[in-house]
Amino acid sequence: MGKIFYIMGKSATGKDTIYQELLNRIPELKTVVLYTTRPIRIGEVNGREYHFATLEQKNRLEDAGKVIECRTYQTMMGPWSYFTVDDGQIDLRNSDYLMIGTLVSYEKMCAYFGKESLAPVYISVDDRERLLRAIERETAQKDPRYDEVCRRYLADEEDFSRENLDRCEIKKIYNNTELEACISEIAGDIQAQRKH
Repeated sequence: MGKIFYIMGKSATGKDTIYQELLNRIPELKTVVLYTTRPIRIGEVNGREYHFATLEQKNRLEDAGKVIECRTYQTMMGPWSYFTVDDGQIDLRNSDYLMIGTLVSYEKMCAYFGKESLAPVYISVDDRERLLRAIERETAQKDPRYDEVCRRYLADEEDFSRENLDRCEIKKIYNNTELEACISEIAGDIQAQRKH
């Protein structure tokens, strides 16, 4: 039976970079493209980072019983939803997967596929460093929204509280102070779990 290695962490902890590098190092891992109603960012491609969907498309998928988990955030630009769809991308009989999500989505994925099918990969970075990274990333956008950076930063403090980490039984924390060391540690742990 396959496993879903589920990357989580506060915003600007390097999840996307780590995700891409893990796929380079462990090409046997399959990917799952999530869906979102948020606007596409500069440099993103529909179907690569996300399937960018309208609210109407999301509602149709929910009505059809295809949405496994959905998170909606009240942003400064209105509500944005991120969701996983049972669209045939995941086949745990034949493959292992690498995904990115939140603690809430992790819990819902555990409920849907069974806790034994998921392996949490929680990434952490010093709060000052991740705030600086988030500001730098937002500055590169066509219309920077620093208020949204602040909203995400504060929401992450609540979403990834110690209490919530404990509830989800997240025991191991990968510190992304030194990127190469962090990636190597995660890759080693994933390879060890895939052998069992």
